[in-house]
Amino acid sequence: MTSTAAMFDVGDYVVYPKHGVGRVIELQDSEIAGMQLQLYVLRFEKEKMTLRVPFNKAEGVGMRKLSSDKTLKEAMHTLTGKPKVKRTMWSRRAQEYEAKINSGDLVSIAEVTRDLFRPDDQPEQSYSERQIFEAASSRLARELAAMEKTDEKAALQKILAILNEAAPQYYEKAE
Repeated sequence: MTSTAAMFDVGDYVVYPKHGVGRVIELQDSEIAGMQLQLYVLRFEKEKMTLRVPFNKAEGVGMRKLSSDKTLKEAMHTLTGKPKVKRTMWSRRAQEYEAKINSGDLVSIAEVTRDLFRPDDQPEQSYSERQIFEAASSRLARELAAMEKTDEKAALQKILAILNEAAPQYYEKAE
């Protein structure tokens, strides 16, 4: 390895904003287009994807360590709040939700999860609402799972339990 010190070590869980939680599986020296580059090799199990990120680009793309306990508590508390649904066109809201998910910010992802959650006794969501909800809740669950050393399914159940407990006070009972 040359001059730049690694911010992440092999085995570390990291968050890559556009892809969620991955694991550093290797630090690699490569020559690309005649330049020596140091790369993080990240593995995203859920997507069965490997990504190589140059050391000098990691911070610029927003790659970070897992959130702090404080941030996790704040995100979980966000789930219990009142859903905020703007009265703008769905296409505009969908773009905003996607931007929040891709920001990699755990609290923003929790906001999307909360805002798009529907209790079982509520009207069905549209397909695109459901897709964005699943993307957000999955991203949140993967980071929660990595932090609590559990699996995504258990983390998702915990998130849904919080949402189901908080939701009744915000929704009219469907007749």
